[in-house]
Amino acid sequence: MGFWGYFVVGKNTGPLSELEALAEVRDDLALYDERAGGWQVWERPSEPEVGDMGALARGVCRDTGAPALFAFVMGSDCVVVEAAAPEGGSWFACLGREAMAGYLQADGLLLEDLFLSARDAADKAVSWAAETGREVAPGPLVDVLQAEADPVAEELFGQFLDALGLARQ
Repeated sequence: MGFWGYFVVGKNTGPLSELEALAEVRDDLALYDERAGGWQVWERPSEPEVGDMGALARGVCRDTGAPALFAFVMGSDCVVVEAAAPEGGSWFACLGREAMAGYLQADGLLLEDLFLSARDAADKAVSWAAETGREVAPGPLVDVLQAEADPVAEELFGQFLDALGLARQ
């Protein structure tokens, strides 16, 4: 059994964990990665105990005035991504589509019931990146959005951040 938990990604001059939007979960957050330009990735193992998980991304976006991402990792197999941006609003995508389809099938759902296609998600991601001041191509994003976890979804999420132009330090 792999990692179950989530990542919160945002840009801030201080620790994201100190934001009001993350007050309910701050004690369980740990800095996972720092990206160039003040971008931070914070991790919290286990399923969150807050109501609307996506509200975290929207709250971080509101508190920082910058785009934010929330990613829920399911057993290191796949990732639910919710992105939020001041101008572009929020959108959902998934990484590890085949594995996600397996999880959804247990509830009688299809990927299309919950998530954008890889191409549509890549288009939204390009707009999201533009709000961060980055110009990225949709092709690499489509590739990541169509890929399966190899070996773990956490690495696939890191590749997604790379494709969004959030460079590693």
